[in-house]
Amino acid sequence: MATIDNTRNGLIDKILFIRNSESDIIELTKEQKVMLEMSEQDIKKGKLISQEAIDKRNPEWLNAM
Repeated sequence: MATIDNTRNGLIDKILFIRNSESDIIELTKEQKVMLEMSEQDIKKGKLISQEAIDKRNPEWLNAM
């Protein structure tokens, strides 16, 4: 079992190294922050649409244009 643990730990170390080396900080615009806050409020209020509903509405919306 030590071999499996070593392999697993080695993979975890490599994944963490990749994540750490690519962790650039991205500054959001004021508008992006507002949109994210609005999205959070929608989630809290349960204003969500299922993927199935979106899949059904997209073709209808595109055909209406």
